[in-house]
Amino acid sequence: MTDTVGTRDFLLPDLGEGLSEAEIVEWRVAVGDVVTVDQTVVEVETAKAVVDVPCPYPGRVVALHGAAGEVRPVGQPLITIAALDGGDDPDPHATYREEERAGSGNVLIGYGTGHGVPGRRRRRPRLSVAKEPGTPAPANPGSGPPAPAGSSARTGAGVGAGPSSPAGVPASVDRTSDPVRTGGPVAAPLVISPIVRRLAKERGVDLASLRGTGPGGVIRRADVETARSAPAARLAAVPDAPDAHVGLVPAGDGDVVVPLTGIRKVIADKLSRSRREIPEVTIWVDVDATGLLETRATINAASPDAPVSILALLARICLSGLRKYPQLNARVDTEGQRIVQSAGVHLGIAAQTDRGLVVPVLRDAQRLTTGELAAALAETTAAARAGTLPPGRLTGGTFTLNNYGVFGVDGSTPIINHPEAALLGVGRIVDKPWVVDGQLAVRKVTQLSLTFDHRVCDGGVAGGFLRHVADCVERPALLVANV
Repeated sequence: MTDTVGTRDFLLPDLGEGLSEAEIVEWRVAVGDVVTVDQTVVEVETAKAVVDVPCPYPGRVVALHGAAGEVRPVGQPLITIAALDGGDDPDPHATYREEERAGSGNVLIGYGTGHGVPGRRRRRPRLSVAKEPGTPAPANPGSGPPAPAGSSARTGAGVGAGPSSPAGVPASVDRTSDPVRTGGPVAAPLVISPIVRRLAKERGVDLASLRGTGPGGVIRRADVETARSAPAARLAAVPDAPDAHVGLVPAGDGDVVVPLTGIRKVIADKLSRSRREIPEVTIWVDVDATGLLETRATINAASPDAPVSILALLARICLSGLRKYPQLNARVDTEGQRIVQSAGVHLGIAAQTDRGLVVPVLRDAQRLTTGELAAALAETTAAARAGTLPPGRLTGGTFTLNNYGVFGVDGSTPIINHPEAALLGVGRIVDKPWVVDGQLAVRKVTQLSLTFDHRVCDGGVAGGFLRHVADCVERPALLVANV
């Protein structure tokens, strides 16, 4: 933060994990708006996540540094705030004490008090389609294409270039029109909380049909809960476009250009580096998973309130294998010309989200019981798909488990999550003919693959690890002897 006469520049803070820059996704305030302590002023996208940035002090906005889509380096001015006159200073913690704001806790590293920060909102796709010749231009070219009907791309976030908000309505409330839904410009529903939007979507409630009972007409959770879900509202909902379309722009002859920005760029860079630096080898084996499924059913019958997933059991088996073969729980330090074996297993779980592939990490997973692993996996993957994991939860893994069977495929030769040394992949579990005690039977069969860095070990270690995992899948009783 820097000071000039009567104003203060709020600098883009360090968002953690060595991130040096962030792209401005959307301003939540405009020049002239009055902001309170910890009010979200801008949404930015780092290399790891979309982050709401709160302002740590109150005042009036006099300048916004950077436009949507612009990349700003850490430590450079983000927003300039002027101090208010003594009698005009608002209570920074009294405005909109709504139930929807409780528990958001979206405080960035190194500053912020956690008061009144709106919950994280994921970046939604914006699709531009090439026009046919002769198609008239939009009435307001500077406003960009309208959001799709039913999309929440702009619900709950104001456009920074617009005028200041009227008294009693926070600047973060959307007032954009939705001509697609109605055939003409109308006022968009006033929604602050992502919780309210999610609840409305789950219950099939059309927010445009509600009249909010909150301050300034804001729609609250209670308004959605008391609303009756009409069939027409459900039919009007249009599912969000997949994030593969984020940033699409038209090119010649109908081609589509997808800019490599944000998390997509990080994925591309990391996978390219992994393929350049790591001499990887993939080995695989088919296994009879019937016993593993039976073991899971027995565990869940005994503890129905705390079910254990197949992924949790596979994670437990991997931990057993890494205890026996620690060479695979390692990384290569190319600068120091050494192999570093990690003391703890920081287990990465590959998760497909609508923003791309992410690998959240369970730190010191070897310390967790199987039940704790199951709970941690469920919580972590759900948070990853919701986009609420902090950047620190997406780095630092030492071994990755990848369940690509959820996509209906049998096998894969995945790329190692750099700088890790190995990755275990699991295919779909399907009925197949299998020989059991000399007799042909139908069994639950899956394929396991191990991709490993040949610099950290040779085939004997990698094959021993994969065989140990396969044996534990086929005969889960062996797992008990090793934990």
